[in-house]
Amino acid sequence: MLRVSEIRLPLDHPPEALSAAVAARLGLDSTVFDHLSVHKRSVDFRHHGMPSYIYSVDVALADEQGLLARFADDYRLQPTPEMRYRSVGRAPANFTQRPVVVGFGPAGIFAALTLAQAGFRPIVFERGKTVRERTRDTWGLWRKKVLDPESNVQFGEGGAGTFSDGKLYSQIRDPKHYGRKVLEELVNAGAPPEILYVSKPHIGTFRLVGMVERLRGQIQQLGGEVLFQQRLTGLLIEAGELRGVRLASGEELPAENVILALGHSARDTFEQLLAAGVFMEAKPFSIGFRIEHPQSLIDQARFGPHAGHPRLGAADYKLVHHCRNGRAVYSFCMCPGGSVVAATSEAGRVVTNGMSQYSRNERNANAGIVVGISPADYPGGPLAGIALQRQLETTAFELGGGTYEAPGQRVGDFLAERPSSAWGSVLPSYLPGVRPTNLTRALPDYVIAAIREALPAFDRQIKGFASDDAVLTGVETRTSSPVRITRGADGQSVNVRGLFPAGEGAGYAGGILSAAVDGIRIAEAVIDRLLHR
Repeated sequence: MLRVSEIRLPLDHPPEALSAAVAARLGLDSTVFDHLSVHKRSVDFRHHGMPSYIYSVDVALADEQGLLARFADDYRLQPTPEMRYRSVGRAPANFTQRPVVVGFGPAGIFAALTLAQAGFRPIVFERGKTVRERTRDTWGLWRKKVLDPESNVQFGEGGAGTFSDGKLYSQIRDPKHYGRKVLEELVNAGAPPEILYVSKPHIGTFRLVGMVERLRGQIQQLGGEVLFQQRLTGLLIEAGELRGVRLASGEELPAENVILALGHSARDTFEQLLAAGVFMEAKPFSIGFRIEHPQSLIDQARFGPHAGHPRLGAADYKLVHHCRNGRAVYSFCMCPGGSVVAATSEAGRVVTNGMSQYSRNERNANAGIVVGISPADYPGGPLAGIALQRQLETTAFELGGGTYEAPGQRVGDFLAERPSSAWGSVLPSYLPGVRPTNLTRALPDYVIAAIREALPAFDRQIKGFASDDAVLTGVETRTSSPVRITRGADGQSVNVRGLFPAGEGAGYAGGILSAAVDGIRIAEAVIDRLLHR
């Protein structure tokens, strides 16, 4: 296979134009291609006029060595590098020791899948419900203000990423092509094939539901078990070696290799792990608000006269501002054409997050506008960040009226330091509702000051970003885990052998793709231990 890069075509090109352009680049007839597949496609706005697609494609030809010799000085033609994931080993025929996975979000799913594909028949414990059951429970909070603390945006099959934009890109280093494996498994489970080559792939909540079910089915077909409504409450540890797990039912099960794929909101589990002596430490995270604008405003700012072109879709953005007080303010989890959603998992608290469907065709764009904070801002031990989150989420609950409505404020009022009493042209999308108020009390003073400084700076990059009628909704506190369950180079807890912290809750990932990749990586560490003990 040969990779041909930097093929430029107009957005409206017909399907056959791609093979014709590749053939023209190589001086060949397009009928000689045995195979042509898109490796990457991005949109280029650098040139005046209509934006264009830039393609890299892989082709199979009879005389590849001859072509490489003829184009030896052209960097745009190279041998296609191998991007195939290679398993690190398989279970022996006499294998009996089944590994355990705790949590069935992206890290847990791909850890369990990797173990199952290698023949190790993992047992998975998930505290929440199946993805369809938790979807009904989540809508119960959004529509009826009824929270199920064990089945919600945070807990249940698929993890928190199921109720999100479903973004599938990351900046992690990936020499072993774990990310490619994740994307290919998702396509096999029903994701659109384009996620393999578009520059910013995403799926959306409705599609993720069926895909998660199919991944679970594959694990089960390979001999794995996935058990729901099974909450971990303790570990059985002897002289620094893991011997088993304790569940909320009181049942104790022997286990010498356990992957902890907790979500970032498993606060009670963090408390129990700390009490059991598992080493952990506080880590930085970010707090702030969700901001909403008309999607048309963002499209116009990013695409100019090309806004609304069907092949461009809904525009996104990525913003950062370094403030005079030393804080960094940045956009987080930007959801084009989406909604702000209620994401609490604890009674009497309000948390926001963002979500989009695959179509991204809702009226508003939303993103977190958050400020980075560190353990120096919340001294007090490994769980001090959780205590701060709870304090802020309780305040938000009170400001919203104590009914799971969220507190909100128009940006113009926020900048003018006056309460909001009504909405303008932008209506907040958060369900079960947003109460106009003053958000000054919702976050620490240094965070409020930083956001007030950043919004006008963002307005200089996206005209209208700080418009009076844009809406801020509070609070965004669960950007990442405030805790790291520290592990060594072998993937195991630094003080409990056999315990493998993984994913976002353990402090080693941020987002669906990086969490899934970390799940594969830690599954490989478990396999290595099982095969070489």
